[in-house]
Amino acid sequence: MSTSSRLRKFQWTPPRILVLGFAVIIWIGALLLTLPVSSSSGERLPLLDALFTATSATCVTGLVVVDTGTYFSVFGQAVLAVLIQVGGLGFMTMTTLFALLLKKRITLKERLILQEAMNQGSMEGIVRLIRKVAIYSLTIEGIGALLFAIRWSFDMEPGRAVYFGVWHAISMFNNAGFDLFGEFRSLTLYADDPVVNLVAMGLIVSGGLGFAVLSDLAEFPKRRRLSLHSKAVLSMTGFLIAVGAVVIFALEYSNGKTLGSLDVSGKFWASLFQSVTPRTAGANTIDIAGLSQATQFFIVLLMFIGASPGSTGGGIKTTTFTVLIGAMLAMIRGKEDVVLFRHRLAGERIYKAITLTMFALLLVVVMTMALSTTEDHHFLMILFEVTSAFGTVGLSMGLTPDLTDIGKILISLTMFAGRLGPVTLAYALRPKPDKELYRYPEGRITIG
Repeated sequence: MSTSSRLRKFQWTPPRILVLGFAVIIWIGALLLTLPVSSSSGERLPLLDALFTATSATCVTGLVVVDTGTYFSVFGQAVLAVLIQVGGLGFMTMTTLFALLLKKRITLKERLILQEAMNQGSMEGIVRLIRKVAIYSLTIEGIGALLFAIRWSFDMEPGRAVYFGVWHAISMFNNAGFDLFGEFRSLTLYADDPVVNLVAMGLIVSGGLGFAVLSDLAEFPKRRRLSLHSKAVLSMTGFLIAVGAVVIFALEYSNGKTLGSLDVSGKFWASLFQSVTPRTAGANTIDIAGLSQATQFFIVLLMFIGASPGSTGGGIKTTTFTVLIGAMLAMIRGKEDVVLFRHRLAGERIYKAITLTMFALLLVVVMTMALSTTEDHHFLMILFEVTSAFGTVGLSMGLTPDLTDIGKILISLTMFAGRLGPVTLAYALRPKPDKELYRYPEGRITIG
């Protein structure tokens, strides 16, 4: 087949447009970050490091090879903030918002892309949801920025406090994990500070619930009911945060490198924050490298699950984990149907949850094996870094700054795949499927 024929046959499906769109934004961001004006010293950031940083910002991850607070100038930090905002909300969401401001019509194809980008089951009400996305994002980020600025005005000049408040509100709400405090220390200065902890956790959880859930919660006083999706997201999110806080508190209580040096109140806040941040936020208030191996592995599991569909976070998503648990319980009880909150789930939903989980697991395993051959570090450190990249979390045990060039490329690809989702990426790369004209006879295979 000739090249022209292949191009004519190639279709710009929504998944392919999303992949290309994110790739273009990353490259534009990388080129801007290589400019001398982007660094505080006036030196050019190497292209590979700029590409890694732009990927981390656009994929709202937070893994960094240079310290954000000291290396980048105000211009460079502004570029990162824009990449985080665009990456968190999605470039199609931002494009649609501009189109709505200019009163342009949203075409059917654009609605299909938005449906894919927002992970919605149908196009119905998709444009209304985009409007709500803008309102909710600006409102929550604005409140977070104000509270941060007030708190930090006691520690720094008012102008700097406002700048830090706005910048970190964008980073936290979009679950990016970038910070400006320097020396790769994130929020460790405020491990036992109730205000910083509450504001940061509020932003992280709000961004990680998903905009459909936020819309449902905003309309709850009037409708007096929640959708099945919202119930599943809220219940699993609350369960994971509560269990995570208890486990971390128990495992790290006497660890002098983490919770051991804090009083009971500080232990509570630090445990709760470290349970929330694997929702793919990436900020931390205690030294991640100082955690016990059991806690580090537990956080790997939380990062793998991640946030919720249609949110600013990554991972396999809380709803996927909920469906898998539901399917397991149904099998144990000998039930044919998976039932959640008195609703039966379609078989297609269960197949999708299993497929997404297997794709994600395969990606993490392959990348961990690859990095184990290129990086001379402990296996758990490599697994932690890969899972953090896949879940677009940004938590690190300190491996990222020491990555080889090949390691940076592999982690960048993992972040990219994690932000778009393995299934979306697979749909984008697959050829157009041919319609099957027949079905094979049913067979049986022994399981277990």
